[in-house]
Amino acid sequence: MAAVRRAAVQGAAVQGAAVQRAAVLRAVVLRAAPTRSAPGLVLRPWTDADAGPLLEAYRDPVLRRFTIQPVRDDEDAARWLVAQRDGWDSGRRFSFAVLQDGPDPGAAPLVANVVLKLAGSMDGYADVGYWTAGYARGRGIAPRAVEALTAWAFGTFAGNGLDRLALVHQVDNHASCRVAEKTGYAFARILPARPPFPREGHLHVRHWRVTGPSQLGHRDRPS
Repeated sequence: MAAVRRAAVQGAAVQGAAVQRAAVLRAVVLRAAPTRSAPGLVLRPWTDADAGPLLEAYRDPVLRRFTIQPVRDDEDAARWLVAQRDGWDSGRRFSFAVLQDGPDPGAAPLVANVVLKLAGSMDGYADVGYWTAGYARGRGIAPRAVEALTAWAFGTFAGNGLDRLALVHQVDNHASCRVAEKTGYAFARILPARPPFPREGHLHVRHWRVTGPSQLGHRDRPS
């Protein structure tokens, strides 16, 4: 009986620690610096208040073509947002709404989404995904958002064994290929077509490399 009680206490402690860690992670806010021609970006976890901007973004036929889960109405948007929240709670999938920075955070427009998906066994790698709203393309948003997510991923999880990130896109998604190249994700190989995507894909990989003190500004060094 005592062993059962100890196991129950230990299980509750582990669960409590996981809940606490999820709460800490959900408080994360990332930033990308402005450029000469574009304002800065704020990356934060999605909230229920993002349902309207999410629906607006998914009206873009290009976005619908290259994403898996459709968002066609309020119910779809609610399910999508619940899935993002569940991902944070699981500690395995971290999606960020990307907003254009400005003086009024409440009025900041949604411009993109980026997500980090950890492998089930952590096996040293994770997947990075993203999309940019159609009305926000051509401003250099995706490279800056992916770079901010990459730095956070290595800075947060390299101590747990994360040493490489993968970015996969459909072979005809040339814009994603350019984003991968701009953010240091080197082309690795062509992947065969698999549902739900009808065409082959490109696998790009970025490695974390520990650098010396003279290279502290290297983009692959976690901060």
